[in-house]
Amino acid sequence: MNAKTTGIVAYFSWIGLGVAILAGDREGAKFHINQSLVIWLFSLLRHIAGVGWIWGIFILICWIMGLAAAINQEEKEVPLIGNIRILK
Repeated sequence: MNAKTTGIVAYFSWIGLGVAILAGDREGAKFHINQSLVIWLFSLLRHIAGVGWIWGIFILICWIMGLAAAINQEEKEVPLIGNIRILK
């Protein structure tokens, strides 16, 4: 897969993220793989009672913004959590 396809696939579930890491152009799409990983990890916080639904809406917006950036081949960080780097 080329970098654009790898970046897009990374945003579609944990399985897509795994495929992007294992079978895709990891170096070319490292930014989007990292953004997707951060979004998926922070999405687990939506299970907190009381504020979870607000966090879930925020994560959905971040996911849409990240996917749109991958489709347009841009490296735009998502708000609040986008500056976190898990992959080096």
